[in-house]
Amino acid sequence: MAPPRPNPLGIAASASTEAPNGIGHANIDPVADLPAVVGRNLRRLRVRNGHSLERLAKLSGVSRAMLSQIELGRSTPTIGLLWKVTTALGVPFAAIMENRATHGTTVLRLAESKTLTSSDRSFTSRALFPFDGERRVEFYELRLTAGGREDADAHAPGTTENLVVARGEVEITVGRETHKLRTGDAILFEADVPHSYRNPGTGESVLYLVMTYLEPVG
Repeated sequence: MAPPRPNPLGIAASASTEAPNGIGHANIDPVADLPAVVGRNLRRLRVRNGHSLERLAKLSGVSRAMLSQIELGRSTPTIGLLWKVTTALGVPFAAIMENRATHGTTVLRLAESKTLTSSDRSFTSRALFPFDGERRVEFYELRLTAGGREDADAHAPGTTENLVVARGEVEITVGRETHKLRTGDAILFEADVPHSYRNPGTGESVLYLVMTYLEPVG
């Protein structure tokens, strides 16, 4: 996950915008505070990078008006739009969704999870880690319906993805090579090239992804 850069996520959110990673017009699941969290993070990251709204609009291709609405928490952006913004800011996709610092034990309830869903509902990416600042590893649950496909752009240099198929089957294409995996199979690949996930089967496929970055993110 999906897909940032998910993430494979390589992880794509309803102003229709084609995602750089090919996810398309996808929507973020309705978590009550997510627009506010995304808005706060966007403003923090924009200011940290020294960008005005006008400058970020030019760099990302997202209108100033839309960026302003997102920062105010008045709009739930498309995943594709968020990919454009995080790419322009030079930060991982997860950085725009981090919410709080974590200490000790953290329980991540399914009902409160941050899940990204493609517009055709064929692909979902659920973060299985708290967005709590710097980290070099992220953990995701990916689901693909029968015939579903997810395309991801190249991630930052040195990024790797390690996936295991928990149920069903999947075809992972990395560059020009395609690898067919079934339940229990795993794959590790360098994700700094375009890659994709496709379910050629007749039932839902479930995968678990560990994404590792060369440098700390968040």
